[in-house]
Amino acid sequence: MPYGSQPRSFRDSIILIKIIIIMPLRLGARVFFCGNLLKEVINLSANVEAKKQVVEDIKTKIQNAKSVVLVNYSGLTVAEDTEFRTEFRKAGVEYKVLKNTLVKKAFNELGITDFDADLNGPTAVAFGPDETSSSKVVMDSIKKYNKMEVKSAYVEAKYVDAKGVEALSAIPSREELYAKCAGALQSIIAGLAVALKAVAEKNA
Repeated sequence: MPYGSQPRSFRDSIILIKIIIIMPLRLGARVFFCGNLLKEVINLSANVEAKKQVVEDIKTKIQNAKSVVLVNYSGLTVAEDTEFRTEFRKAGVEYKVLKNTLVKKAFNELGITDFDADLNGPTAVAFGPDETSSSKVVMDSIKKYNKMEVKSAYVEAKYVDAKGVEALSAIPSREELYAKCAGALQSIIAGLAVALKAVAEKNA
């Protein structure tokens, strides 16, 4: 019997079933889909904001550091990496593994594009308190482990290539220079004291 020829009570029952069961199910599916979509949008927005904050933090570190050294840290064991980080801490250097895209964006927003080609593959960044400490720790560790590779550095607002970083590592640190000067000064004072004593004894 065709649907239209069914008794009115039967047709009303079918309509009632649609209203009570089928429509809420369809509406629920739409609400569920929209809810998931909204969550994805919120998560995406939060992720974008988090990346912006990381870029701002990197920019601040670049501006505050006296030297910034980029390192390809691949090949290190867990123990070697731990020792490597310890040497940085002893030298007062902040060492971080960062995403190339974020470091590149940070440099670019500061008007620096020299490092674009270097920001590929594994990259760690060492933010140094002076011009030489970061380079020294990196080069000493490369020689020690026979692993890793220095990429480049940013020192005195200039791009420094790998050879330049090696040259920087050979320069004594400020503390080493102070120690040498203090030692030389003590030697001069001691020599002067001996000479004065000799003169005094001669004139006695």
